[in-house]
Amino acid sequence: MSTTKQIDILCVGEILIDFIGHQQDVLINNTRDYHRYLGGSPTNVAINTARLGLHPMLISTIGNDGFGEYVIKKLREVNVSVDGIKKINHQPTSVIFVSKSKGTPDFIPFRAADFCITENQIPTEILQKSKIFHTTCFALSKKPAQTTILKKAKEAFEIGCKLSIDINYSEKLWESQAEALSIIESYCKYNPLIKISEDDMFRLFEKQLPHETIFKYFHDLNVETVCLTLGQNGVKLSQKNKPIISLPAIKVEKVLDTTGAGDAFWSGFLFAYINQKPIEECLQVALKLAALKLQNVGRLPDNINILSKLL
Repeated sequence: MSTTKQIDILCVGEILIDFIGHQQDVLINNTRDYHRYLGGSPTNVAINTARLGLHPMLISTIGNDGFGEYVIKKLREVNVSVDGIKKINHQPTSVIFVSKSKGTPDFIPFRAADFCITENQIPTEILQKSKIFHTTCFALSKKPAQTTILKKAKEAFEIGCKLSIDINYSEKLWESQAEALSIIESYCKYNPLIKISEDDMFRLFEKQLPHETIFKYFHDLNVETVCLTLGQNGVKLSQKNKPIISLPAIKVEKVLDTTGAGDAFWSGFLFAYINQKPIEECLQVALKLAALKLQNVGRLPDNINILSKLL
């Protein structure tokens, strides 16, 4: 990775206020009360990688409201630059209610400002300074963010920036499955590092597919590296024309909250990737960070040096 680029990861996409249920292992219909956390997948990646000593930048849109003020305060506390965050008056900050679960959580999104990302938020000079351009399926699900991200991803690719995406697909967020597949395929032209979960793939293809079929689907779209997370069964990674790497999950005695575990995993992976570690070591770091997250509600705890836990 070039050392002349000051932005390690340009995280483009949703900032959300997560209201995570206080009751363990119940769906939203039986959740009585919630605790507030800063969330959104690109936001989590920016915060996690800043905690690991990288220099991320977050491009996002929030409402000019109390939740927006909370977002800015929280980001400043962890030294994530807020220069790429736009405040708007006509839409509130997006909110999502999430159940607390050991499996994939139940959620209800109330989307507003998060998809109002416009091209002027990502000028060419920002792309030129960035090593990795990272986004999510959530961010791509609604215009104008969708149009902005696809256009800027192409530009980033053309100037030599590595792309990344978390394909955190949910049918709740998209007009149709066909639209989602079309947009994902457009992004895959730029050979991003791909992070997907078994749950994402089941929702996207509406059936359980063999892992080899999933890998082939993405490799056929020009994607070199595909990382498939399998929850408590660990992870598989496929690189085109190379043997598949499988690693077990790190055993966690007590899972407190799965929300953000995938983001923690991918933060660890990108951190190691930027530091030019071998691909298997990238996975090992990723699994360690995911295990740490599973033991904490909300984001990674403030009172520990997370870098020391990975080395």
